[in-house]
Amino acid sequence: MGGTMNGPKQQRRGNTRQRIQDVALELFAEQGYEKTSLREIAERLDVTKAALYYHFKTKEEIIVSLFEDLTKPMEELIEWGRQQPHTLDTKQEIVRRYSEALAGAEPLFRFMQENQATVRELRIGDTFKDRMRGLRDILIDPDAELVDQVRSVSAMFTMHAGMFVMQDLEGDPEKKRAAVLEVALDLITQAHERAHGKGCGKN
Repeated sequence: MGGTMNGPKQQRRGNTRQRIQDVALELFAEQGYEKTSLREIAERLDVTKAALYYHFKTKEEIIVSLFEDLTKPMEELIEWGRQQPHTLDTKQEIVRRYSEALAGAEPLFRFMQENQATVRELRIGDTFKDRMRGLRDILIDPDAELVDQVRSVSAMFTMHAGMFVMQDLEGDPEKKRAAVLEVALDLITQAHERAHGKGCGKN
């Protein structure tokens, strides 16, 4: 499983559109979104402004495209999850695949955190919240006790929080991601087993 995580990063370098996204996020993090111009993004990429324009006309377009790249796999995952039986295997697979989707999204999450006004203005946060609700509805058992519904939702937020908290901990990034995933899977498993067993014996 470790190998699949390195793939996207290597592919990204060869893809101009994705290189623009990566460099733009780097510059936004370094000097702030408002202070960064398209010209500076082009300079760091060592391409002409016209070459950059071919892919993106504005900074906003770059950010919106990054969100679309993140929410597309989430959309596909929700679609897949809705067609599966509501089993523990399905929920665990969703958590695993979501972890994969988030693997390259750390800079984007940092951007969201630091530029909340821009995120609100571009309305990209709304799309993301909708996708989160879609995933939540598949992971939660509506008949489960509230504490177990909270466990299910916490599994997703564990993965989000893990991206930030883990930066300050020593260790191999791959191992840290695996540790966060393990905690998220534990939460989902516990919630499901309680809802379908001793938690509420309705099912």
